[in-house]
Amino acid sequence: QLQLVESGGGLVQPGESLRLSCTASGFIYDYFTIGWFRQASGKEREGVSCIDSRGGRTTYADSVKGRFTISRNNAKNTVYLQMNSLTPEDTAIYYCAAASGITVQAMCSTSRPKGVWGQGTQVTVSS
Repeated sequence: QLQLVESGGGLVQPGESLRLSCTASGFIYDYFTIGWFRQASGKEREGVSCIDSRGGRTTYADSVKGRFTISRNNAKNTVYLQMNSLTPEDTAIYYCAAASGITVQAMCSTSRPKGVWGQGTQVTVSS
């Protein structure tokens, strides 16, 4: 069974950090482009950051550039999203997705790329 599980969400204050993890099971993770997406209440889902299968290419939404860093450890079947300097505007449910045969730019520019999706993890930034 193909499965992605996100973890690491929570409630933090503005300016603090969180690291999200996306762990895969049931498929060969190494061949997939992985993306982090988020959906705030009442808004469309948006691509936050995507990384190619080898970790050599990444892309970020303008709103998170310089604050978020995506990385992957294929030996652990896990992709990470390090989020620093969080603001209330980062509050959302964060999802990870895995897709094959797609560039990082194409994946992150699509709100719901076709592939395997996790159930999401809530990130709340509030004082």
